Amino acid sequence: MSQPDLDALPDGVLIADADGLVTVANAASRSMLGRSELVGRPLYDVLTLLDQDGRDWCSANEPYGGLGIRTGVPEQSWILPNGDEVLVNARLRRSSPTAPVDLVTLCLRNGRGRARLDRERSDLVATVAHELRSPLTGVKGFVQALLNRWDQLSDDQRKLMLTTVNADADRLARLIAELLDVARIDTGRLSIYPREVDPVLLAGRVVSSVQAATSRQVQLEAPEEQLCAHADPDKFTQVLTNLVENGVRHGEGTVRVSLRRLDGGEWPGVRLIVDDEGEGIAEGIRRRVFTKFWTGGTGGGSGLGMYIVGGLTRAHGGTVTITEAPGGGARVAVDWPSVDLRPSR
Repeated sequence: MSQPDLDALPDGVLIADADGLVTVANAASRSMLGRSELVGRPLYDVLTLLDQDGRDWCSANEPYGGLGIRTGVPEQSWILPNGDEVLVNARLRRSSPTAPVDLVTLCLRNGRGRARLDRERSDLVATVAHELRSPLTGVKGFVQALLNRWDQLSDDQRKLMLTTVNADADRLARLIAELLDVARIDTGRLSIYPREVDPVLLAGRVVSSVQAATSRQVQLEAPEEQLCAHADPDKFTQVLTNLVENGVRHGEGTVRVSLRRLDGGEWPGVRLIVDDEGEGIAEGIRRRVFTKFWTGGTGGGSGLGMYIVGGLTRAHGGTVTITEAPGGGARVAVDWPSVDLRPSR
């Protein structure tokens, strides 16, 4: 690879010969190490990287010494002279398995990407911990009250506490199920068992279930003609439940669920529409709604519902889009196939 090609790389590259002298240094490595001239100088002098204990990279890893069969140094975190983190790994070349090292190639990568990933993981842990702690606190409090004051409580009070504990336990079970679904979607190991189902029947059950748990109006509109969807009924129900509950949580007024035959597209199917009467979702952030832990408004929630909606719909070969509802709120439209369109079988 020519020097211009090496200079175009985003990562720093250093190559040193058998004598420990730098023979190749690209622009990124010179910038990271803060030196304009590296070629021809000893690797031990130019590689000014320190760890948290103040050791330099060469002394800690001994690229030309140590175990005689080593062929590389795994990625490690080091500190640049300017205080930034850099990730360094190395390849040690030998003419034979036990021969001395005749070439050392190092790659230096800016650590900001990993730092961002670490922050995202920390945010994930914090979000999950918060969502789990809330219902657990309720369960713990009511169980403690029942244990300490059982004889002082009336039957109605005990029943109310146990009902609340049961609801919090259901909430915990659902959150854990959502996290498992997210993991399966991320790793491509989601198992679905689709078959021909009646979407109107499933939608009616969802609407009745959500309506029983809220004072908001939830209406279902469906044509008289027979509709068919090719779906895992549990996953279809989960998608619709998430959409309706989102409409109840973040919207105002009535939540309207409608189904219609999907005609004129690339494949036959059913269009499922959920409209609310809330503030709607700005066009510029509609794609972000389907990312993990995205939350909008003040309605709360784990931020996993729409990510799961998108993942389950795609797993069946369908699509989901967000537009503006006629009443000014948000409209979520799911085009669900009535034939088997799974991406991989």
